[in-house]
Amino acid sequence: MQKLFIDFTPDKNFILDGEPARHIAKSLRMRVGDMLTVTDGSGNDYGCQIDAVTKDTVSLTVCYQQANDSEPDCKVTIYQGVPKGSKMEDIIQKCTELGVCKIVPTLTKRCVSRPDEKGAKKKNERYSKIALEAAQQSGRGIIPEIAPQVTLKQALADDNSDLKIVFYEGGGEPLTSLVTPDVKSVSVYIGPEGGFDGDEVELIKAGGASVATLGKRILRTQTAPVAALTAIMLLTNNLE
Repeated sequence: MQKLFIDFTPDKNFILDGEPARHIAKSLRMRVGDMLTVTDGSGNDYGCQIDAVTKDTVSLTVCYQQANDSEPDCKVTIYQGVPKGSKMEDIIQKCTELGVCKIVPTLTKRCVSRPDEKGAKKKNERYSKIALEAAQQSGRGIIPEIAPQVTLKQALADDNSDLKIVFYEGGGEPLTSLVTPDVKSVSVYIGPEGGFDGDEVELIKAGGASVATLGKRILRTQTAPVAALTAIMLLTNNLE
């Protein structure tokens, strides 16, 4: 069933307008009598039937309400070293599908791409749209937060996760020795194309992080967060 996020709690009968209505009518080509799921972004799903479709509006009736059961009970935040090109878009899409809670673009010493404040804000708008689309496609109960770009020091100052992990090609502990099924919040630090330098790894460790490895192979910056998130979801029983 098609899923659509809305920014309000629906009444028994309600009307959608603007982009959501156009998406239903023009992109999805849905008609009167069709069913779809809308979610309020806080974990509640509403099964709705389409009553009427006009050029700019769609009228819906709520047939049932249920709690969304697709959200993992471990909240994972990824602090991603800002990569070149469209790699961040791929990271956001795939990690949203896998259950990430938050992604924070993070400037580090070896970042080649260094957008200014205006450029970073424009990119963030695009990233948020990608997260929304991926959340709808994958049946999420929330839209992951795509945070504004920060420096590594800012990231560490804001990080209050129970478990902090930095992945480093220089080696580290296996995830199986760090992640247990009962952990409820994890932050993951991933370097850009050139990785973290040694001083940055020491800084992250001083912030309470453990150094971990994703195996003997060196992964690309857009592969590492997907691999790490998948492993964490498995180890916390969120891929069952």
